[in-house]
Amino acid sequence: MRREQERYLDGEERLPAAEDQDARQRQLARMGNAASGAGLSELMNGNTDSAGEWFAKAADRYRESFELAPPDSWGRPIAILKARLLADDWNSAEADARWTLEQGAADADSPIGQYAATLALLVLARDEEARVLADGLRTREDFPAAVGDALAFIAAEDPAGYVEAVETVLESFETREEYLEDLPVADTVIVLQRLAARRNMAAELTSPLLPG
Repeated sequence: MRREQERYLDGEERLPAAEDQDARQRQLARMGNAASGAGLSELMNGNTDSAGEWFAKAADRYRESFELAPPDSWGRPIAILKARLLADDWNSAEADARWTLEQGAADADSPIGQYAATLALLVLARDEEARVLADGLRTREDFPAAVGDALAFIAAEDPAGYVEAVETVLESFETREEYLEDLPVADTVIVLQRLAARRNMAAELTSPLLPG
């Protein structure tokens, strides 16, 4: 936790001037990553209020970064939506979901753009539209099939299919050696569970990579 906070504050001190847009957007993205890492640490320790504050910082930095980033930098909207869902902040998630779709994510050719749009549509409970995109994602070779399956089953409100898919996603986290910000947390699983819970179909999962 302290490491992530220090990285965030250090990034703030080193933030390039507005004139150097590329360097600034990269540093803002790094600050977003650090803030998200701090939020995950707090979430895993049961400190939900502090986690929410850090996830809000992360979303703000990612949003600033996106405004300066090259076209099709869809990783930032994904990170924003994930931060909002990890914080269980649905009002902000819905606002950011609408913003994500306004940026044209649903029309993106890349799987990352389509993933951003799918998350946004699920946040807004536009499940029929989300299902179309998710069905496309789950068959792509350049996107994790289990994540695509889980998104599609959430959109279809298929609890049995969702449980199997999210368990596979969790297993992929438990068997990997590298994690975002070097924090062993199954953040994608938490996000999927938040979306599933809104439809009363969250799976019963236990793992050291999930909050207790």
